[in-house]
Amino acid sequence: MKQFRVLLVDDEVHILNFLQAKLKASGYDVLTARSGNEAIEQAQGQEPDLIVLDVVMPKMDGFETLKQLHTFSSAPVIILSARGTDADKIKGLSLGADDYLPKPFNPDELVARIEALKRRLGPNENRKTPEPLVLPGLTIDFSKRIVIARGEHVPLARIEWLLLSELCHNAGRFMEYGDILTRVWGPEYRSDIQILRTWISRLRNKIEEDPGNPKIIRTIPKIGYIIDSPSSVDSCPSI
Repeated sequence: MKQFRVLLVDDEVHILNFLQAKLKASGYDVLTARSGNEAIEQAQGQEPDLIVLDVVMPKMDGFETLKQLHTFSSAPVIILSARGTDADKIKGLSLGADDYLPKPFNPDELVARIEALKRRLGPNENRKTPEPLVLPGLTIDFSKRIVIARGEHVPLARIEWLLLSELCHNAGRFMEYGDILTRVWGPEYRSDIQILRTWISRLRNKIEEDPGNPKIIRTIPKIGYIIDSPSSVDSCPSI
């Protein structure tokens, strides 16, 4: 069975060596890179399953590296940053990072977060694929992973797909913040409402006609989010 491959990107050699040893001991195949350019070369040539990316690096920082990685790779990315500010966290998530871990951190926590992302990458054999969802201005075909918004195909990142799938699978029922976070990110993230709000905003920007006044993904103040069932909007297949 192929080992799960992790690419570690950090310009500090002692951190790379330590994390490499830790992840190898945890059963991972580990690649390393000391710069953004080297990370891009490794990602193109070795196709890692997940990338752990430091923000503070010379020449090309982690944010710019992340942008370039997303032009060709769908591997999930965990951002590391010694700055640890909310602004950096929000920026990283807005650029498409799947998780954010401030330095210093417990290496066991990094392993746990990698495990959580690894679980989400696997198929959920117990979950029935929803029927196509048709709403005014929006059609979602989950079996083909296609979203058509106002007549145009809209590509979604993996987390956006997971979010949309959960909300549509529960169409007509409001989902609490903690429930969405647990299902999409794992129980370790149940209280991280900021990461959820950031990704909901990204998703709305892609599928809503007016993201500032959303009609598809509606907010239930202080509780969570809801997508109305098709039957309450129009006649279409239920999910």
